[in-house]
Amino acid sequence: MNEINWGIIGCGDVAEVKSGPAFQKVPHSNLISVMRRNEEKAKDFAKRHHVPHWTSNAEDILNNDDINAVYIATPPSTHLTYALQALDADKHVYLEKPMALNALEAQQITNALNNSTSKLTMAHYRRKLPAFLKVKELLNTNSIGDIIHVDLQVLQSKKELFVSDAKDNWRIQPEISGGGYFYDLAPHHIDLMIHFFGPIEKVHGLTKPTNRNVNVEEIVNGIISFKNGIQFRGIWNFNAAEVNEKDECIIYGTNGRIQFSFFGSEVVFKKNNEEQTFSFTNPNHVQEPMIQATVNFFLGKVENPCTAEDGVLIMNLLDELKGCKH
Repeated sequence: MNEINWGIIGCGDVAEVKSGPAFQKVPHSNLISVMRRNEEKAKDFAKRHHVPHWTSNAEDILNNDDINAVYIATPPSTHLTYALQALDADKHVYLEKPMALNALEAQQITNALNNSTSKLTMAHYRRKLPAFLKVKELLNTNSIGDIIHVDLQVLQSKKELFVSDAKDNWRIQPEISGGGYFYDLAPHHIDLMIHFFGPIEKVHGLTKPTNRNVNVEEIVNGIISFKNGIQFRGIWNFNAAEVNEKDECIIYGTNGRIQFSFFGSEVVFKKNNEEQTFSFTNPNHVQEPMIQATVNFFLGKVENPCTAEDGVLIMNLLDELKGCKH
C-alpha cells in the first residue's frame, strides 16, 4: 500500500473545514468519495471540494474496492455500526470522537479491530496542534519542576455554544450524542490530560442536569488521580452565564505553572519571576497534522498517534465522571 484512498461517511459541519479538505492536501492521501444521507448536501460537498464521487448510501463507500480507508464523521450513535462494517470490509478507520455512545460500544469496536487486519486511529487531533505540542515539550523538559496538580475550568454559555433547544440539535439528545455537550467537548480535554500525564488510578465525578435540559448533564465536576501522583480537578458547565465564560487549564508544578486554553493558540509559562507567552497559528484545517500522522501510520511509517485503547479509556472516563455504571 503506497497511497491511502479515503471515503468519508458523514460529510457534515466537522468535515467541511476542520478535516475534509486535509485528506486531499496530505501527501499519499486521496479523497475518493463522500457520503451524507442528504443526497443534495453530499453532492454539494463533493462539487465544492472537488471530490470525484458522492453518495447518500454508506454501503457505496464500504463496498468500493478503490477505497482502503474510511473517515467516520457521523454523530456517535452510528459510530459502532459504521466502524464494525468498515473493519469487516478490511478498511482502515479514522474515527471521530467520542469513540461511541458509551464505553461498552467502544470496547466492541476495539475487539473487532483486534480480530481484523485493519488499523484504527482516533481523531483526537489536538495532540498534534502546535500549542499542545509546546505544552508537552515544557512538561517533558521538567520546565516547571514536578507536576503537582491540574485545574481545568470549562464554562460555556448557550450563546457561546450556539446551542438551540430545537429537536434537531443532536448534541443534546443522549441517544445520539451519548451525553450532551460534555460528551462532545470533554473528550478533547480528557484526551490531552491522559496524553500529558499517563495512566489513571482513580476517578470520581458528580453531575447535575439543569432546568433548561433535564435529559443531559450540563454540569460535571470531576476529580482524577493519576498513577504518578498528579491530581486533577475539572468543572464543565455548559449552561453558564455569558459573563462567566471561561476556557482555562492551569498545570501547577513545584517551580511554576503552565496555562492555556483548549480552543486558543497561546501557552503562558510562568516560573519564579519569569513569564513567557508562546503564540501559535493553527493550520487552516485543524485536523491536518493528525490526518498526516494517521496516513503515515496506515502506511506503516510511524506508530499510531491515538489508539483505539485510548478511545476506550476516554469513554470509560466520560462514563465514570458522569456517574454511569455498566
